[in-house]
Amino acid sequence: MKGGAVMTNKKANNKRKRNNSNKKYSGNYVRKNQAAKDCTYQEGITVKELAEKINKSPADIIKFLFMLGKMYTVNTSLDDETIELIALEYNINITKEETEDSDSLEDDIVDNPEDLEARAPIVTIMGHVDHGKTTLLDFIRKTNVTAGEFGGITQHIGAYQTNVHGQKVTFLDTPGHEAFTAMRSRGAKMTDIVVVIVAADDGVMPQTKEAIDHARAADVPIIIAINKIDKHNANVDKVYNELADYGLIPEEWGGDTMFTKISAKSGEGVQTLLEMILLLSEVLELKANPDKLATGTVVEAKLDRGRGPVATLLVQNGTLDSSDCLVVGTAFCRIRKMTDDKGKEIKTAKPSTPVEIIGLSDVPEAGDHFKVFADEKRARAVADRRTQAKLELERRTIGLSLDDIATRIKEGDLKQLDIIIKADVAGSAEAVQSSMEKLSNEEVKIRVLRAAAGGITESDIMLATTSNAIIYGFNVRPNATVKRMAEDNNISIRLHNIIYKALEELESIMKGMLAPVYEEVVLGQATVRQLFKVSRIGTIAGCMVDDGIIKNNCGVRLIRNGVVIYTGKLGSLQRFKDNVREVKAGYECGLTIERYNDIKIDDIIEAFEDQEVTE
Repeated sequence: MKGGAVMTNKKANNKRKRNNSNKKYSGNYVRKNQAAKDCTYQEGITVKELAEKINKSPADIIKFLFMLGKMYTVNTSLDDETIELIALEYNINITKEETEDSDSLEDDIVDNPEDLEARAPIVTIMGHVDHGKTTLLDFIRKTNVTAGEFGGITQHIGAYQTNVHGQKVTFLDTPGHEAFTAMRSRGAKMTDIVVVIVAADDGVMPQTKEAIDHARAADVPIIIAINKIDKHNANVDKVYNELADYGLIPEEWGGDTMFTKISAKSGEGVQTLLEMILLLSEVLELKANPDKLATGTVVEAKLDRGRGPVATLLVQNGTLDSSDCLVVGTAFCRIRKMTDDKGKEIKTAKPSTPVEIIGLSDVPEAGDHFKVFADEKRARAVADRRTQAKLELERRTIGLSLDDIATRIKEGDLKQLDIIIKADVAGSAEAVQSSMEKLSNEEVKIRVLRAAAGGITESDIMLATTSNAIIYGFNVRPNATVKRMAEDNNISIRLHNIIYKALEELESIMKGMLAPVYEEVVLGQATVRQLFKVSRIGTIAGCMVDDGIIKNNCGVRLIRNGVVIYTGKLGSLQRFKDNVREVKAGYECGLTIERYNDIKIDDIIEAFEDQEVTE
């Protein structure tokens, strides 16, 4: 009886459902899966939101776009062109609601003077290589940055904030090598005061003059700090005379430029320099509005092996919150973590504060502007449009450039060398690009197609293949797959960790487009699968050789997420506890690196050696 009752109830329910489905509705009700005929949308609408508006399933729209070769999810923002395609497919009249907002990340709103508050001065340290800029900041901050730099030369811009007599001062440390002219220029544009360091033993050098030019171009006041006065061959009078010839007259000579004598090593005169900075900042009356959404500039950006894209930002107006949504260049970011220059996590950052953030969708370029948006949807839409605009510009530029190359080859014997640059940080990529472009001459023109931070990828190989470009890697290494793809397409990858070495090599290549006498040859790569800690020996890495061979006594690089962590020499090489001369691809081995033990699972060990090139 119970079974019959259940069947009867089911039949009754089904009958009611059929009757309901046959009912005729009046009004504007749109039946399920019947597309609306008219609707409006706002910038940044997602697949899910549009599906709801036109009464279609998100899966149907995603399937339709997939058939067109477009990969979307329900949360992907749609551009105007894609929305038009969807409208044609479903015969819908879709109208866009125009907004007055632009995609500019510039802070173009004029603040009410009553809303402005005093802010910390932003001071850029400039000067010639090895004149003591970073050493000065080390003394002020009581840190030791110089020891971690390649060759003792700063190769990235650093941003630091410190207290001077109870007042905050933000310092930017720019590299002194001539390869970083563009970076110094960018530093001057985001600074209030420039301190030019001049070594008392060297005097005014080429990069000293460049630093002064950048400060003058940015209309920024200059303080001259004559460093290394404690050296036996110091000649302060010579420096005074050289700077006077360049239009910088000290106040004691009746001029308007502040001069001070210091020893960054011992700290002599540093307090006087700091007092000068505070005095000058008071005269400038530096102010900003902290009660608005933050805007500012990217000081430096990189791809961190453990945290993903990381950017150092300088807040120039407004207050940055640790949960803000912002657009940086073409990258979107909901901040996951925000730290100060000492690595301490903070919740807010007011104007003139440098911070490091993680959570970016991509690595921005040094010098990019950032802007906070109150609405995450709006921020994503702006980032998507800026990305599409950049890609379209890149495609157009490359296409036109290739056509131009073909035309020039037909008209004459002009040679053009195309370059792709990848570096561990954006500032280095920018510096290499600037320096390489300057090497162009009447016989050979150098054109940089791409200069970006991050490891060498398959996308770089594809671009190099279509343009016959050489890829230069600065402190990055390709994995085995990328390397094999490069070999298959006959793409040359040149790898360096010192910029001027790369420039010297390129100059050699440009002399008749000839190869250098010596070149570094990568022997093979192995992936770390296991780790063994052995007393008196250190860390033994159990590896699988993925490509080529690993040879005893060769040079090795430890690569993590495409970035070189350490360069040294192979300590030992074993197979089943036996020392061997080499291990080929497809075989396991155990190895150590001389004087280095910070090896992790999934690290890449790259073996290399220098070989003479025979003509």
